[in-house]
Amino acid sequence: MSQMPALYIGHGAPMLLDDALWTSQLREIAAGIEKPQAILIVSAHWESEPITLSNPAAHTPLVYDFSGFDKKFYEMTYNSPDASALSELIISMMPKNESVHQSTRGLDHGAWVPLRVMYPDADIPVIQMSMPTSDPKQLLELGKRLQPLRDQGVLVIGSGFMTHGLRYLRDWATDAVAPTWSSEFDAWAAQALAAGDVDTLSNFKELAPGMPYAHPTVEHFTPLFVALGAATNPDAAPHTLIEGYFMGLSKRSILLS
Repeated sequence: MSQMPALYIGHGAPMLLDDALWTSQLREIAAGIEKPQAILIVSAHWESEPITLSNPAAHTPLVYDFSGFDKKFYEMTYNSPDASALSELIISMMPKNESVHQSTRGLDHGAWVPLRVMYPDADIPVIQMSMPTSDPKQLLELGKRLQPLRDQGVLVIGSGFMTHGLRYLRDWATDAVAPTWSSEFDAWAAQALAAGDVDTLSNFKELAPGMPYAHPTVEHFTPLFVALGAATNPDAAPHTLIEGYFMGLSKRSILLS
């Protein structure tokens, strides 16, 4: 098996499952890469220190960490197979002075929503890892420790959203024009990524236009740094997989080799 890439994808809310364009784009991503042996995903919706891993048991239950949506979203399942071997491998790769907790927590919507689209057969072992910090440099280091997984057929995914200022949206139409704070942040991030400027990206709070509106809280952007750290060369320009907006929020997604 060839080395797997690392991805940063916009996972969106559960209702994105009803968006024909977005789901077709996610399916294209999966079709364009070799089928992974296993998946490690870091989602914006699980911040926990120390590093904690999801329940590796087969048919791990899902976390419905949202409210106000159609009943069907609370009845969805994703019956992935046993992932104990991946969990044990991840734990073995962590420094001895850094504890890793094994939990009984299931997969949250930042994991299962995109995976239902990308790998609908649910036949790939999946482990979700918590984000232990929001510090870009520490997340880059975490990603670097995870990089060897890619040589063993593991797809490393950072799942967030390139802009996520929900509280500042005024037009909730799916095809709404992107607010300036969203489009300017997205353009800035795209330029920094194309230039391989990880230092600039790491200082997004101070340097990015549109802040703090684009990210009043940062957890939807910071999974990017796990993916960058897992890249063979974080300074290399990534391949852009998805561009555009959903409700005015950037769903830019990238592949790192």
